[in-house]
Amino acid sequence: MPAPSSSPIPAAAQRPAAAAALVPDQCRSLLEHLAQLADPRQRRGRRHALGTVLAVAACAVLAGATSLAAIAEWAADAPGPVLAALGVRRHPLTGAWRPPAEATVRRVLARVDPDALDQVVGAWLARQQPPVPTTRPPPAPRRPRRAVAVDGKTLRGSGHHPRLGVHLLAAMDHTSRAVLAQTEVDGKTNEITRFRPLLDRLDLTDTVVTADALHTQQEHAEWLITHKHAAYVLIVKANQPALHRQLKLCRGARSRSPTTPATAATAAPRLAASRSPPSPAWTSPTPPRPCGSPAGSARSTSYAGGP
Repeated sequence: MPAPSSSPIPAAAQRPAAAAALVPDQCRSLLEHLAQLADPRQRRGRRHALGTVLAVAACAVLAGATSLAAIAEWAADAPGPVLAALGVRRHPLTGAWRPPAEATVRRVLARVDPDALDQVVGAWLARQQPPVPTTRPPPAPRRPRRAVAVDGKTLRGSGHHPRLGVHLLAAMDHTSRAVLAQTEVDGKTNEITRFRPLLDRLDLTDTVVTADALHTQQEHAEWLITHKHAAYVLIVKANQPALHRQLKLCRGARSRSPTTPATAATAAPRLAASRSPPSPAWTSPTPPRPCGSPAGSARSTSYAGGP
C-alpha cells in the first residue's frame, strides 16, 4: 500500500483539462493593434518597427522580465520562430536574427505616447472577450450582466522623494480580469475627475460598473445611466450621512432577507424586477436595522442603480 502523500494539494491525482481550441475570431493579433500607434522616432536610422519593439517588451514581461536588461536578454535568447512571429528582422548578410537591444527598448518605451498605447492595448483586450450573443436569451434563466470594476492604485516603486508615485485609475473586467482601460491620475487632481475620461472610450451598454465609495457621486450615476446605458453598484459610507440615512430607511432594506448578501450579480436582477423606488435603487450588505434602533449599526451601504 503506497504511503499517503504529505502534500495537502492532490495536484498529481488530477489531470488538467484539455485546452479548448480557439476559433479564428478569438485569435486577434496584438501587432495589428500596435501598428496603429504613431512612431515618435525619426525615420532615418530606424531598424525595428514600433510594434515589434513593444511586442517584444510585452512578451518578455509576460515571461517574467522585470527590467529593461531582462527584456533585452529575453529577446536575445528567444528562438527564431518566436522572433519571426513578433516581426524581428534578420541581418541582410549573415541571416542572424537582430532583436532590439536594451537601448532601443528604453528609448521606445520612454517616448511612446502612454495614453495612446493604453487605449490600443485596452481595445485589443476588449476584443478578446467572448462575443455577446445577438439573439435575445430566453426569459429564464436570465443571462447575468457583464461587470466592470473601477479602482485606482499607486504603482509600487514608482515614487522617489520628492516625486510622487504614479497613480493609475483602471477599469477591469470581473470575469476575465483583463484591464480594459487605465489612465494616470496626476498630483493636481483626483480619481473623481478621471472617472468619465476612463470609461468614455468603453462600450458599457448593459454592463454593471462597480466602484468604491470615492466614486459615489450623483454626476457619475446619472452619466452611467443616461450616456453609457449602464447600471452601477456603489458604496455609501457614513461620510455621506443624508444619503446613508435615506438608503437605510428604504423599503428594500426591510424586505430583503438578512441572510442574502448583496453583490453586483444579485443587484442587477433585483433592479430589473423592482420599480419602486425607481432609479436609483439600492441594496445593503448588512442586515437591515429595524425602525427606532440606534443609527450607526451599519458602516456602509451598497448603492445600486440602472436603466
